Amino acid sequence: MFPDPGVSKAVLIGTSTYDILEDLPAVSNNLSSLAEVLTGPTSWGLGNDACAVLSNPFSAATAMNPLREACATARDTLLVYYAGHGLVTPEGDLYLGLPQSQQHRVETGIPYSWVRSALLEGQAERTVVILDCCYGGLALGTMGPSELAAQADVEGTYLITAASENRQALAPPGERHTAFTGELLTLLSSGIVGGPEHLDLDSVFRALRRALPAKGRPVPQGRERNSNGRLALAWNPAFSRAPVTDLPSAGRISQRTWPDPATVHTVEGFVSALARVRVIGALTHTAISHRSGGQISAGTVSKLLNRKDLPLTWRTIGIYLSACGLPDEHLDDWQACWEQLRSAPLPTAVSAAGEAQNPRPRVRPFWGRTVRKLVGRRPCD
Repeated sequence: MFPDPGVSKAVLIGTSTYDILEDLPAVSNNLSSLAEVLTGPTSWGLGNDACAVLSNPFSAATAMNPLREACATARDTLLVYYAGHGLVTPEGDLYLGLPQSQQHRVETGIPYSWVRSALLEGQAERTVVILDCCYGGLALGTMGPSELAAQADVEGTYLITAASENRQALAPPGERHTAFTGELLTLLSSGIVGGPEHLDLDSVFRALRRALPAKGRPVPQGRERNSNGRLALAWNPAFSRAPVTDLPSAGRISQRTWPDPATVHTVEGFVSALARVRVIGALTHTAISHRSGGQISAGTVSKLLNRKDLPLTWRTIGIYLSACGLPDEHLDDWQACWEQLRSAPLPTAVSAAGEAQNPRPRVRPFWGRTVRKLVGRRPCD
C-alpha cells in the first residue's frame, strides 16, 4: 500500500560539513537523491512542500521546528530520515550530529530523545524512521520498551538503522552516496528481482540485510510495530509476472494491481494515483493519446498529471484511465472518488480514521458507461 501524498510528509535531515568532526560530503547527495525518489511518480509522489530537506541545519531548533510541524500535520504517513555522524553521550544515549557538534557534548547536536518526543506527539497513522549514522542502533533501545513502543501498537512505527549500536556506519571515499543510503537508492531504482510488485519496507529491509554484508559493509538493523512492513516505498522496476503471451488483452490487464481510489482522501492523492496508473500501464503521454483515439492529446495528459486541483468535468479523466488500460469495472469507483472530492473536498487535517467512518457511496454514473462506449480496449503492447 502507498500512502496518500496529500496527507503524508517526509523530513530529510543531513549534515555533510563539520567544524570539528570529519566531513561527509556524500550526505548532501543522499538528501537530494532521496527527495527526488519520494517526490517522483514511481514512489510516494509527495509535493515539494511536503518533503522538507534540511541540509546542514545550524542548530537543533533549525531541524526540530520543521520536524514538529510535519508531526503535527501528517495524517497518513510520516517519514523521518537522518544522515550524518551519530554520536554517543557518556551515558550511552544517541544524539545526531550537526555542523558544530562535538563528541560527548549532547547540546551541540540533536538528542534522539527529542525526535522520539516529537513522534509521540504526532498524528500520523504510520511513522517510518531511517537513520544512516554511526551507532544508529541505539535508537532501537529507545524505541523498544519505551512509551513510543506502546504508541506504536496504535499508530505504527518502522525503524531502520544503518548500523548496530556498537558499529560505525560507512561513507566510502569517492562514492556518490553513503554505503547504506546508496544501497537503498539502488534497490528503489533497480528493484528486487523475484520481489513483490510494490517495494514494501519489509522487502527493502531484507534486501538491504543481504546486499550490504555481501559487500563487507555494516549490517542494518530494524524494528517494526504493527503492519507498517507492508507500506510501499516505490514500485518494483524488476517485478516480473508469469508469461502471458497466450492470454488475451483483458487477461494481461487483469493481472495488474491498480491503485485503489477508496484509499484516496485528497486532491493531491487523486492526481498522484492517476500518475501511478500511467506507470503501471508503462505508457508514454503520446501512447496514451494514441490509445484514446486522439480524444485527448499528449499535452492534455501532461496537464492532467501535473494539476494542483481537480478537473471540472469527468470526461478527460475517464478517457485517460480507459486509455491506460484500467478495467471497466474500476471506472465507477474512480468517478465516485472524483465526485466526492469535487462536492466536499476534505481538509488535510482530517484523519484517514475519521474518513473511514464516512465511506464514499458507490455510484453508477453516466460517464462511466459513456466512456466505455467511446474508448475501445486495445492491447497493452
